[in-house]
Amino acid sequence: MIGTGYSSAEVAELLGVAPSRIRSFVAAGFAQPVRSGRHFVFSFQDIVLLRTAKGLLDARIRPSRIKRALRRLRETLPDGQPLAGIAIHADGTRIVVRDGSQPFDPECGQTLFDFDVKELSAGVTPILERATKQSARETESAEEWFEVGARFEMTSSANAETAYRRAIELDPQHVDAHVNLGRLLHEDGKLGEAEEHYRKALEAAPDDHVAWFNLGVLLEGQGKRTPALSAYQNALAQDADSIETHLQIAKLFEQLGQRTDAVRHLKIVRALSQ
Repeated sequence: MIGTGYSSAEVAELLGVAPSRIRSFVAAGFAQPVRSGRHFVFSFQDIVLLRTAKGLLDARIRPSRIKRALRRLRETLPDGQPLAGIAIHADGTRIVVRDGSQPFDPECGQTLFDFDVKELSAGVTPILERATKQSARETESAEEWFEVGARFEMTSSANAETAYRRAIELDPQHVDAHVNLGRLLHEDGKLGEAEEHYRKALEAAPDDHVAWFNLGVLLEGQGKRTPALSAYQNALAQDADSIETHLQIAKLFEQLGQRTDAVRHLKIVRALSQ
């Protein structure tokens, strides 16, 4: 480790490639590390970018497209939003990004639903809503209301929220309804209520990986790093092979100055990715 960053050799070891390939990644513009004398010094963010670039190259995406996509992605993200929580992958010949909401194409800056899928859904939406409302009128159990909410998420988050609330009224211990309602509230900026539902889900099912992970994301977004780290570690205890959880933990350890722990989780990510 060099100063407050990582050396080319350390990054190469974490990604499982030769140091020369790291230098070629930098030359291609996939990351912009700072220089310390004759050496590059990489940040945690650089490691995430290079890991992404490696995966896209392995999927046979052209380097010029990767560089353009990563540049547009950095320009699109709000200031301070970490890339560790962004999922980037190749879908055929297209680069797809998920940031916890809709998938979008960073090369053109549009959501994937802006094209033929959106046109198709425009015709399907009224039919789906009518069928779902009819189903709601005939629904009596919490599980059925949960399924109605899941279907409504395709067309109306407000209706989905109503259905999830009805499911919880019928069964206050319905874990998935609490998790999904918490996520909708989280996305709507209602953080206090979202946290309440995540925690109610965990009261009913302390081993629910998704509830712990979502709680971690919420706490981290509020700058509560230590509680967020605890939530992610609880999530990892339920799913030790979750790459995204390891990445979030590594990022927080990095921010807390615990570099050895950050590297340990990055090495696990490497092993899980092979």
